[in-house]
Amino acid sequence: MVNERSKALGEARSVIREIFEYGNARKKEIGAEKVFDFSLGNPGVPAPKEVNEEIVRLVGSMPSLALHGYTSAAGAPEVREAVAGYIRTAFGVPMSADGVYMTCGAAASLTITLNALCEEGDEFVVVTPCFPEYTVFIESAGGKAVTAAAGEGFHLDMAALDAAVGVHTKGVIINSPNNPTGAVYTRQELAALAALLEKKSAQRGAPVFLIADEPYRELTYGAEVPYPMAFYRNTIVCYSFSKSLSLAGERIGYIAVSPRCTAAEQVFAAVCGAGRALGFVCAPALFQRVVAKCLGKSGDIGEYRKNRDLLLNTLTRCGFACVPPEGAFYLFVKSPEADAAAFCERAKAHELLLVPSDGFGVKGYVRISYCVERAVIERSVPAFEALAKEYGLI
Repeated sequence: MVNERSKALGEARSVIREIFEYGNARKKEIGAEKVFDFSLGNPGVPAPKEVNEEIVRLVGSMPSLALHGYTSAAGAPEVREAVAGYIRTAFGVPMSADGVYMTCGAAASLTITLNALCEEGDEFVVVTPCFPEYTVFIESAGGKAVTAAAGEGFHLDMAALDAAVGVHTKGVIINSPNNPTGAVYTRQELAALAALLEKKSAQRGAPVFLIADEPYRELTYGAEVPYPMAFYRNTIVCYSFSKSLSLAGERIGYIAVSPRCTAAEQVFAAVCGAGRALGFVCAPALFQRVVAKCLGKSGDIGEYRKNRDLLLNTLTRCGFACVPPEGAFYLFVKSPEADAAAFCERAKAHELLLVPSDGFGVKGYVRISYCVERAVIERSVPAFEALAKEYGLI
């Protein structure tokens, strides 16, 4: 009667969403101040003032139809040109508006790109740990997800990537700054990855695309975030303003196809066609225009840094082994028992809502999202201390 795969996806929400919904129910039962929900990457820092100022200006100056009506399917021309101009200026890539497609956030960017590229038998390599929905997006496009484990500090492992990228590989997805680890890939890593993909493309006789998922680009604590398109010609950037501008619920982002891509015009046409087929045309008109005036801006990263340092210091003092994040707003913590899901269940007894790493493609860790109000972290300290004592860490 219905599509069984779609039904299964609808009946089994992601682990992150399940924990988030559990937290909402628990807050109603015992009070929000007693629940320490570190599940969802929902930005807690206010949007930069330029966002609200631009919303007010647009609402007060533009006719309703121009403000809220349809734009071109790929986005308003002036917005696409603004994005292209920003890429040219900020990263030195000769981007044009003809390679920019405005989207409803990173999920739309990724699903459109995968559907644009994927042909029968194609594989896409993901670096684990990774965002759990990558596999859903790849399989929904008709492809096969292949994993390559990250190396030391959760940076790229070239040997693992070399083994994973084969004759059926159409693309490799990278995410830097990384969800869930906070790792930021260096220039040396991207240069080595570009050399590897050039070699693999030559062996394959067709391009292996690099798909750069970039919702956290502006959120770093001093680390440089090199631009993948500057290193490898067959790059497609999938960007979202959800995290940088704290606009997660507005669903706005873009796809940028490198002008140096093999058959770039055909690739972009496929992006437009996939957007059409999926119904992802004309991204929210108001927020297209808002972000065009806020390119490169971000919320107060200093607030995320304070949250990171408070949580990192607390957990380290309690005896937990943590990976210090270089960017994004997640802390990846080694579970004190092999079964991370079991550890998360024990944490629930202290009203600590953590996400086990199994869904991210690795075992034995938990992800803690610290894009919350500082008071949540401060109130959670006794709970983390009590949990650590249960495991004999302190």
